[in-house]
Amino acid sequence: MPVSLENSKLIYRGLKGCGIRLLSALPETWLVHLIQIAEDDPEMRLVRLAKEEEGVGLSAGAHFAGVKSAMLMQNHGFLAAINGIVSFAHLYKIPLLMLVSYRGSFGERDPWQTQGGNVTEPLLRAMNIPYSCLDASASVEKRIAQAHTLAESSLQPVALLLTRDLMWGE
Repeated sequence: MPVSLENSKLIYRGLKGCGIRLLSALPETWLVHLIQIAEDDPEMRLVRLAKEEEGVGLSAGAHFAGVKSAMLMQNHGFLAAINGIVSFAHLYKIPLLMLVSYRGSFGERDPWQTQGGNVTEPLLRAMNIPYSCLDASASVEKRIAQAHTLAESSLQPVALLLTRDLMWGE
């Protein structure tokens, strides 16, 4: 499989280093290793979702229960979760850490992914959601910690876009 197992492990280590103990996800090619690692870790609770917007409610409940969480999704899943992000996470000040596989950006080979890639960053900006692209393994753990700290201190959604350069092991 061309998805980088080593970088998936780095991402997972970064999440665990922040004290995250709950992950929500739908199956997605670039997230396959992350999801499997979480499923195999007895210290992590992985909740498989039927749709991404459910992850917003799950993270909100975790926040109110004192459990740190993160959402794993593709950028098309982010698009599907916008209603929950705006009407729940923003409104009720939920620290929502979203790790988003950034499909449809430079180097994309699948035509059906390109439109989501075209609108991901403009939508994040329009929604005033701070975000950063993760594209180098050397900075992964630090950037995850910074994003988590910002989400917690500002009580708002924060996104990390997992780029092809990071996730693809060509």
